[in-house]
Amino acid sequence: MKYFITLSLFIAFVSCGDKAKKEISKKEEVKKPNVLIIFPDQLRRYSAGFWNESPYKELAQGKADPVVTPTIDKLAKNGVVFTNAISNFPLCSPYRGMMLSGLYPEQNGIWNNCKKGREHSLRDDIETIPDLFYKAGYNTSYFGKCHWLKTEPLFDENGNYVGTTDAPGGHYVNTYDTYIPPGKKRHSIEYFYQSLKDSHYNPHIYSNDSTTIEGKKDGELHLPKTFSAKNEAEKIISYLKNERQQRDADKPFCMIWSMNPPHNPWDDENTDMEQLHKHYDVDEFSDIDENLVVRENVDYKVADYARHYYANVTSADKYIGFVIDELERMGALDNTIVLFSSDHGEMLGSHSKTGKNAFELESLAIPFIVHWPKGLKPGISDILFSVPDVLPTTMGLTGLGNKIPKSVEGINFSSVLVAPENSEIEKPEAVLIMLGNSRGVHTDRYTLCVKENKKQWDEFDAKAVDQAYFYDNMNDPYQKKKIALNENPKVANLLLGHLAELLEKTNDPWYQEKRHSNIIKY
Repeated sequence: MKYFITLSLFIAFVSCGDKAKKEISKKEEVKKPNVLIIFPDQLRRYSAGFWNESPYKELAQGKADPVVTPTIDKLAKNGVVFTNAISNFPLCSPYRGMMLSGLYPEQNGIWNNCKKGREHSLRDDIETIPDLFYKAGYNTSYFGKCHWLKTEPLFDENGNYVGTTDAPGGHYVNTYDTYIPPGKKRHSIEYFYQSLKDSHYNPHIYSNDSTTIEGKKDGELHLPKTFSAKNEAEKIISYLKNERQQRDADKPFCMIWSMNPPHNPWDDENTDMEQLHKHYDVDEFSDIDENLVVRENVDYKVADYARHYYANVTSADKYIGFVIDELERMGALDNTIVLFSSDHGEMLGSHSKTGKNAFELESLAIPFIVHWPKGLKPGISDILFSVPDVLPTTMGLTGLGNKIPKSVEGINFSSVLVAPENSEIEKPEAVLIMLGNSRGVHTDRYTLCVKENKKQWDEFDAKAVDQAYFYDNMNDPYQKKKIALNENPKVANLLLGHLAELLEKTNDPWYQEKRHSNIIKY
């Protein structure tokens, strides 16, 4: 009898042990992936080395830049590369509004760069990526440039936030962008490390981790006097290591890293000169010519800053590499969804232009790579991918597709990434593109632009259309010829039909006012 009881207890113990092991194993199987969204500012799609290699170079529109980017190349070759990702509004704040919210500008509140004297600001009452992942049990963190809040004079003369225009307040800390105070405007970001100002070696830092800012409080200005990408990478690595219990190690993390380089200024004082001398100096490229700036539509005199731009691209890649290496060392990279992109491109002398705010591909075309070894096979996708698609696609990949707010206007492409052969998602035929004085669409072949007779940021209503044209990107990859609508009415009408549909779908002011209905058939 004793033997029977002992044996029964032993069997029960083994059975319970097996059950516990199965439960642990099951938990491990369903462990939520981490999320890391990285977007350097003003990095154009073809400023990455892998585009110069097969099979990518055959899919590029024109030649890719001769840049050194080993980290981006590694993410691309081991992830899914989108060949048709577009910045729908190629400007810093509008991009951030769309990316964070999954909503187009009319719904998210940002129609222009947040700047002194302007009212544009991300709405407090909409749920963003950090809000939604926080609700889903993730640690949330943000490092780098924010640029989604109305710029107000709520600081003292030393750049400390006081929250009022009354003395000692009444001062601006920056013309563009401003500090995001705790509360609704921070959108559920638990760990906050903000970098302000387009001054790469003099970032203005605010953080809720006093250890990182010499013991200062959240809202007090800190000046580390170091290259911003390096500084942020160090803080991110410390956060990942959890050196001071900055996060709950039992939870997955959702981190956003918005790096300022390679955004201007492009001069020696704001450039990682070590990278310039190593890769892009006169011993490598004797002149600013077709060997350095390879696009056939370029004005070399305008592109005189190419060495500095490329050097900061390579520098950004270097510090991203430090973070990726740390994730790999921790054993966390395989189950971290790394989304690499940018808010918009850079003209770099193409069409004799600099910066962004243009309807040409150098400005509109952005990188988009999804790297998740545990969940995705490496590959290439030609889907027309829009900025509002980031939120629903990310949530879909993490198994939170049923938590996507109904108000979100972006498309959840996660099924296309996970099982492209079984996905029933209908690929868009066109995506909406916009600027302050223009609307248009981009398809897999054409780019349409309808431009009003006013400057981009003029407050008055335009009286008429100044230009209406499209590019044939297949036959004219460098967009050298603007095709008037009457030159090819069949294509023009197709594109204008897409435009009317998308303006209505996104509740755009042009649709609300039926603007330029003599051209756009609403």
